[in-house]
Amino acid sequence: MNLLESLYQTWKSDYPDLPLEAYFKQDMLRLGIAFDASALTGSQEYKTKDYFIFSFDRIPLKDMSQQENWRAPEEIRFSGGTWNLKPTVVSVRINPESPYKIIRTENKIFITYNGLEISTVQYPDVPEYYKKTYRTEKKPGEIAPVIEWGYLIYLTVFRNCQYFGKDEECVFCDINHNWRQQKQSGRPYTGVKPVEDILEVLQGIDRFDEIAQAYTLTGGSVVTQLFGKNEIDFYGDYARLINEKFPGRWISKVVTQAYEADDVKKLRDAGVQIYHPNYEVWDERIFENYCPGKARYIGRDNWNRRILDSAAVFGSENVIPNFVAGVELAGPCAMESVDAAITSTLEGVDYFMSHGISPRFTTWCPEPYTTLGDQSPAPLEYYMKLLRGYRKIWKSYGLAVPPGYGPAGVGNAVFSVSAFMDVLE
Repeated sequence: MNLLESLYQTWKSDYPDLPLEAYFKQDMLRLGIAFDASALTGSQEYKTKDYFIFSFDRIPLKDMSQQENWRAPEEIRFSGGTWNLKPTVVSVRINPESPYKIIRTENKIFITYNGLEISTVQYPDVPEYYKKTYRTEKKPGEIAPVIEWGYLIYLTVFRNCQYFGKDEECVFCDINHNWRQQKQSGRPYTGVKPVEDILEVLQGIDRFDEIAQAYTLTGGSVVTQLFGKNEIDFYGDYARLINEKFPGRWISKVVTQAYEADDVKKLRDAGVQIYHPNYEVWDERIFENYCPGKARYIGRDNWNRRILDSAAVFGSENVIPNFVAGVELAGPCAMESVDAAITSTLEGVDYFMSHGISPRFTTWCPEPYTTLGDQSPAPLEYYMKLLRGYRKIWKSYGLAVPPGYGPAGVGNAVFSVSAFMDVLE
């Protein structure tokens, strides 16, 4: 039995209740993807990585011998092959040592596992609005890039986090490290994006794009002030101006820290529909050690209480906090087993879902410049058990599919940094 067949048999025996597509997707996300030189040709013909907030790569940009940071696609969509896989969108996390490698021939692009072909692959098209000329000298993909196969406009308006530099940054986060890498590589990476530039590029999206359905407004935490504004006012002003100029054009989503209800009402009044106060990790000990700034400035109990309180402002279905799945098994605070990590994390999932709030999760990537960058990724077993438990709890409360993430279900989902939407139907 070859290595690919062995991987398939493990899925068949242990996780037949979950889509095979989700199994491959989670493995690609945790291990990253390698590219044969042939697979990096013609980069002007497809949408390449915009590095919209984090690097999500397993190696530094300076170590990319094939300039993958400029030439790799933002995402891939694999389908077909021996098992007739349904189209599945995966965020590209560059790792030249990954067993998953993409190769291109004259007739097709395909992905392999340890040299054995899995299926064919598509790269995302260059959005039409990327091809237009704007007043700003920055490329539209730097100002207002799209991800999730074009569904989501990702507006990182503040490229740094004020927790950094005080030993208070989250140990799995590389937002400031990514900023430095991109600047050193020569990418025109804007620290604070002028709202005028964003509105101009959004005008191009409004005119020339029919795919994007939502935008996420986000960036680093503001713990003092930025341009004389606190965090709520800083991000809220962007939301207000966007929603005034393009009322009802896209689903409006904002990521900030967890704030009291009176504060987040300002976001709602600015036109925000969906609120993401990301709680990162459920376990109290790990939260305090791995999110030290959030623990000191706000505190875990306050954070989670504020998530529940914000449901009265936005509606419980529109409060969607994120957790970084896998960090429970890494570093000095690592839990002793996969099952212990699953028990803890699903306790948090149940806590929020029992209040009508459906959290989402992203697949943790050990980015090299972070404190946890030298750790191994969480095992595939963890992610499959998490998907199974997440779906079971979600169904038990009769919750709707989280809004603002596009279609759900295998073959339909476009959320690219975990398979949670692929298993919901």
